Amino acid sequence: MKIKSLLTACCLALGLSACQGNVDEQNTVSVQLSPANDSAVELLAKTLQIKYQQVDNRPSAQCDPDIENGHCFKAYLHLTANSAINVDQWKIYFSQITPIQTAISDEFTIKRVNGDIHVIELKDGFTGFKAGETKTITFYAHFWSLSQSDAIPNYIVVNNNDTAKVIESTKPKIDPETGLEVLPHVMPYTDYERQFKRTANDKTQWLSAERLFERNEKYDFSAYLTSQNQVSNVIAQQIIPTPRFSEFSQTQTLDISQGLNINYSGIDKTHLSAATQRLALLGINISDDAAAIKVTLNTVTKNDEFEGSYKLAIKADEIVINAADETGIFYALQSLASLYQVNSNMLPVGEVIDAPHYQFRGVLVDVARNFRDKDFILKLLDQMAAYKLNKLHLHLGDDEGWRIEIPSLPELTDIGAKRCFDQSEQQCLMPQLGAGLDTSSAANGYYSVADYQEILKAASARHIQVIPSLDMPGHSRAAIKAMQARYNKYIKQGDKQKAEQFLLYDPLDTTVYSSVQHYNDNTINVCLDSSYAFIREVMEQVKGIHSDAQHPLTRYHIGADETAGAWVDSPACADFIKQNKLEITEASQLGSYFIERIANMLADMNIETAAWSDGLSHTNPENMPEVVQGNSWDLLMWNGHQRAHEFANRNWQVVLSSPDVLYFDFPYEADPQEHGYYWASRHINTEKIFQFMPDNLPIHAEFWLDREDNPYVADDTLKHDEQGKVVSAPLAKDKRFIGIQGQLWSENTRTNNMAEYKLFPRLLSLAQRAWHKADWAVPYDHNGFVYSQQTNRFSSALKQQRDQQWQTFAATMGLKEFPKLEMADVHYRLANAGAKIENGMLYANIAYPGLVIEYKQGSGQWQTYKQPVKVTQDVWIRSKTPSASRVSRKLKVTHR
Repeated sequence: MKIKSLLTACCLALGLSACQGNVDEQNTVSVQLSPANDSAVELLAKTLQIKYQQVDNRPSAQCDPDIENGHCFKAYLHLTANSAINVDQWKIYFSQITPIQTAISDEFTIKRVNGDIHVIELKDGFTGFKAGETKTITFYAHFWSLSQSDAIPNYIVVNNNDTAKVIESTKPKIDPETGLEVLPHVMPYTDYERQFKRTANDKTQWLSAERLFERNEKYDFSAYLTSQNQVSNVIAQQIIPTPRFSEFSQTQTLDISQGLNINYSGIDKTHLSAATQRLALLGINISDDAAAIKVTLNTVTKNDEFEGSYKLAIKADEIVINAADETGIFYALQSLASLYQVNSNMLPVGEVIDAPHYQFRGVLVDVARNFRDKDFILKLLDQMAAYKLNKLHLHLGDDEGWRIEIPSLPELTDIGAKRCFDQSEQQCLMPQLGAGLDTSSAANGYYSVADYQEILKAASARHIQVIPSLDMPGHSRAAIKAMQARYNKYIKQGDKQKAEQFLLYDPLDTTVYSSVQHYNDNTINVCLDSSYAFIREVMEQVKGIHSDAQHPLTRYHIGADETAGAWVDSPACADFIKQNKLEITEASQLGSYFIERIANMLADMNIETAAWSDGLSHTNPENMPEVVQGNSWDLLMWNGHQRAHEFANRNWQVVLSSPDVLYFDFPYEADPQEHGYYWASRHINTEKIFQFMPDNLPIHAEFWLDREDNPYVADDTLKHDEQGKVVSAPLAKDKRFIGIQGQLWSENTRTNNMAEYKLFPRLLSLAQRAWHKADWAVPYDHNGFVYSQQTNRFSSALKQQRDQQWQTFAATMGLKEFPKLEMADVHYRLANAGAKIENGMLYANIAYPGLVIEYKQGSGQWQTYKQPVKVTQDVWIRSKTPSASRVSRKLKVTHR
């Protein structure tokens, strides 16, 4: 009886009022489980400890050979109860980026719900948890897991009443020193062979402190600082991005301690205010005082150069700027800011003649998967303008979110901009990508009309064009679900016509398909008139919002990518094909039909079409408008240059978006602690982007490696199929690309700091390659060639020239540009310090001069590293800003 009373007391203490116990003859307690009430869900959320452990990337015997070529990885989910759990009828929803094939447990099952959402459910054999007990679920999932950021946070425990709570142990935290998100529920990756490598043939090296030290050793930054620890003339005279021509005096400087007195010469100063505001932010006073240095701005007759060309003359007593347009004057003022060193009163005397290499110099920010607030975008626009980038591709709509207010369709943001736990998805979307339950969290949200117009006006003031994107017909789940909720609302009101006005799916469609992100319901039905009515409504609204902000919508990105297997069993499409049988004979042609129809709809609205290369590749060029922008995102290591050449040869405007080098959601370095996806590359650091030769895509096979760091071959020769049709051809002599774009996708980028960390300082190298054509770049061979590690078009002399220029570029960033990013409160990535211990001495170095290196022995105190120092045990090494406001991740150096 005492045991029963004790058990009852325990149950009550746990908030599990319904649980009861029985006592057997040996006085042991067998617990009868009872349904989890709301209090039990609360307690489970607070006390259940979950640990995610990746175990093996190559458990080949357990992988399904018919799925993803037999590639899968093994992982454990460890569930530990801090207190006894004597309830059932609860489950856990969680996000897993690749589908789980198999789960092994006597007490739990795992099944995928949709997209990345999976659910852990209790089997009949579930016996509850004793206090402190751990139960482990083994699972096998598609592909590989190579980064700790693969594990998504915010697991949700739910009972049968749909009371839902986020499990505390799975919530992300912010590291107070780095300012970056960390995932306490993820166990560290430690095994090189099984956890780090993708396959047995993977040659990728884990970037240890020792390997980083060896890589950094080839650069010597001593020449960039004087004996007084001031920057040398070489750095003082650098502009990022590099101008076409510059020449400076080695002895003369201009004292600007009294500020600058700008003579606008009839030019509208509001078009230059963003540049002068940046000068003021950096410490250059803009004044009408006669003692201030006179700056004369002139517009001159336009020539054949791209918009933004300018001449800048810094004389012994004045500054003169001549440009063909206000954009050129704006960029000249930004070059003054680039020449300026924070806390200095001098500018070098000299001349700059400059013009951009590419007319399209872009950045994509995905605000759909995880939202980035207005202030983040405004700050980014400031930095884009500072480095002469001129296109902001805002990815506003995708499966996981719709981020712009359309006043006539409030459901798009009332439902499509929020994620919470609502299985009907009539109030919000389900919490894909670990969004949690809080609809007001940073992962959720949208731009009101006023917010968006503020962004547009800020972009105009910085000579930047905003190109919005609301992906379609795939990647459209947020819109589909919002319009489904609209349909249900009006059906309840008895208004069938209004309900069906903007419906985006066929209710009778029984097609079973899976998108690349594993959704079975994310593709707009292209056979419904209501789908086109919806798109026209949205486009007219967006065009009007742009017009009211005096930022005309002249180009729109429709996405048009990754549409797989939809509509096959849609009655609406069967009827549509019958009605259009002269043009369309099967469902596989519907995707190209949609793109062609939407592109022409946009052309009728005086809007140019942009889209991703895979979708565009299926269209008939004769059915497309005259102007088409194609973002080429085909992998260079898989002959991705061929499609870029094909599109340019069609006279389409090609914007290079190559994932091998231009996807900034990928890790900087090959380290499981470095955040990001990696399906095309394990490491895209700032130097790699600097090395890019965008005018000659196949040349990279000579010095870059594939995603497993193995050599690859790039075949750029003319090829025909059996019928004699050209299947690939070199770039024609009179064709060129219009530009490049860096991509920041946001599937696992949940904070502004992490987004800025991924963008900066890579954005500076992007600007360099977009604006400046390197003199070491190998000219493209229009005759075609097969490139590999065995060919030598990129000679040793050119590589040496490139590396010398990178060294100067890196020194300029570290000594001049990083302090400016600090002043703008940009959370740029601090490079890890490299280090080694030899004969008891610690040696350390860093990729960017100006950053401080710190070390500590064991659990001791951090100390500043200035020169080789004797150590007696393992050492931790890191870098920090000179202001000591922030530090990098730390790396361990083993004492031998």
